[in-house]
Amino acid sequence: MTRWNPKKMLVHLALSTATKGLGLISEDSVRRRIERSKHDLSDPISGDFLFKLFCEVKRRHRELAANCLSRLVHNLVGDQILLGTPYRKRNKKELTDYPHMMVISPTMRCNLKCVGCYSAYYNRKDALSTADLDRIYGEAKDLGIRFVVVSGGEPFIREDFLELCERHSDMIFMTYTNGTLIAERQLAPRLAKLGNVIPCISVEGFEKETTARRGVGVYNRILDAMAALKQAGVIFGFSGTPTRLNNDLIVSDEFIDFYVERGCMIGWYFSYMPVGRDPDLNLMPTPEQRLHRMQRIRQIRANKPIVAADFWCDGPLVGGCLSAGQRYFHINAQGGVEPCVFHQFHVHNIKDVSLKTALSSDYFRYIRKRNREIRNIYRPCPIIDRPQILRDALEKFHPTPSQEGAEKIKDVLARGLDEYAVSLKRVMDPVWQREFPNVHETVDDFLHVGEHGRNLLRRDNPAQPPREARAAAAR
Repeated sequence: MTRWNPKKMLVHLALSTATKGLGLISEDSVRRRIERSKHDLSDPISGDFLFKLFCEVKRRHRELAANCLSRLVHNLVGDQILLGTPYRKRNKKELTDYPHMMVISPTMRCNLKCVGCYSAYYNRKDALSTADLDRIYGEAKDLGIRFVVVSGGEPFIREDFLELCERHSDMIFMTYTNGTLIAERQLAPRLAKLGNVIPCISVEGFEKETTARRGVGVYNRILDAMAALKQAGVIFGFSGTPTRLNNDLIVSDEFIDFYVERGCMIGWYFSYMPVGRDPDLNLMPTPEQRLHRMQRIRQIRANKPIVAADFWCDGPLVGGCLSAGQRYFHINAQGGVEPCVFHQFHVHNIKDVSLKTALSSDYFRYIRKRNREIRNIYRPCPIIDRPQILRDALEKFHPTPSQEGAEKIKDVLARGLDEYAVSLKRVMDPVWQREFPNVHETVDDFLHVGEHGRNLLRRDNPAQPPREARAAAAR
C-alpha cells in the first residue's frame, strides 16, 4: 500500500497546473527559483543548464506529445529535483555522496559494428533478466534516482526494454541508441505514448562521417528515425563522439543548425576514449581541440535552441568527474557495477549484492575520495586527464576487468596517456587560473601521472624537487 504523502501530492498538483500553463510562466520567475535552490542542485541538472532546459521545453511545448511533456515535468522536476532532498541527505550521510543518475547497459548486443566501439569486447550474452532490471530500477528509486541513462549495445534490441519503461513510468530513461530500430520497428508512436523515454541518437557528423564509422545506409535510417520522432512529438536528441577527425565539425554552427532542424532538443558529447575495440590514442581530440570544444559548447548553449553538454568540457557544470557514485555509475550487461562506462573494472556484481552495497564498496569510496581532491575540473577525468588515479585504484583493490583488453588502459597505453595528461595541463591550467583565480589545486600533479609523466613535468619546471620528496610531502 502506497503511503499518502501530502507534500508529494501538492508538488505534483502544482506541476500539473504549471504544465498546462507552461507558455505563461515567465523565464525570470524560473531563474529566480533556480537561484534560490542552487545549494541543492549540485548535479548535472543544475543552474544555467536547468534554466536552458526550461526555456527549450517552454519554446517547444506545443510540439511535444502530452505524455512526453508530463513525464519530464513530473519525473525529473518533481520527483528527482523538488522531492529528492531527503534522499540526497540520507545518501550523503550513508555513502558520503549521492548519485543522481545511473547508467545501465541491459545488453551488449548490437545490430551494428562501429569503428572504435567502447564496448566491443564485452560478453554479448545478456546476464540481467527482466526481473533483475525490475529490481535494480526499484532500488534506484529507493535511493532517489529517477533519471536512468540506458546504454549498450543497442537498448532497443531487448524486447523487454520498453515494457520496463512502462512499468517504471515514474522514471526518465534517456537512451543512447544508433536509431536504426526506431525507424525499422516504427517505435515513435509508442515512445510518444510512454512519454518517459528520451532517445539520443548517435551521429558522427553528416553522411560521410557517420558512414565511415557506422556503415553504409545508417545515416539515412537515422534521419528517418528523427523525422518520425519529431512528428510524434517525442523529446529526443543526438549523441556525438568527438575524435581528432570530427571534433571541430560536430560543434560547428552548420552541424548544430542541421540537427536542430531535424528536431533535436538535446545534444550530448562524449569524447572518444581509448577503450574497447582497437583503442587508438591518435583518435583522441588534442588538448587544443578540447579547449575549442569547451568554448563552442558554451556558445551553443547560450545562442542555439538546443540543450548541449559535454562531461569532459563542462567541469564546472557537473562538478568534476561524476564517477563511482559521486554523481553516477554504470551497470554493465553482465551485472558488473563499474565506476564509469569507460572505467571498465568492477568489484561487485549487482546480481549478488544490493545497489547500496555496491555503491558503498571501498573501491568506489577510494575513487570518489581521489576525485574530490581535484580542484581544476577542466582536467577532471581519472582515466585520461589524471591517469594515475585509475592505476592506483587498480593496484590497491585488484578489481575484475569487465571486458577483454581492459587492462591496456593501465600498461600498454600508460606512456601515451601520461603525455596526453601533461599536454592537457599545459593547455587548461592557464584557462582555469584565469577563470577561477581563487581556486587552487590542493594535490600534487605528480600524484596524477606515472613516471614518464613526472619526467615531463620536471622538464616544464626544473626547480621541482625529486619525486621522493614530493611524494613524502604529499603523504
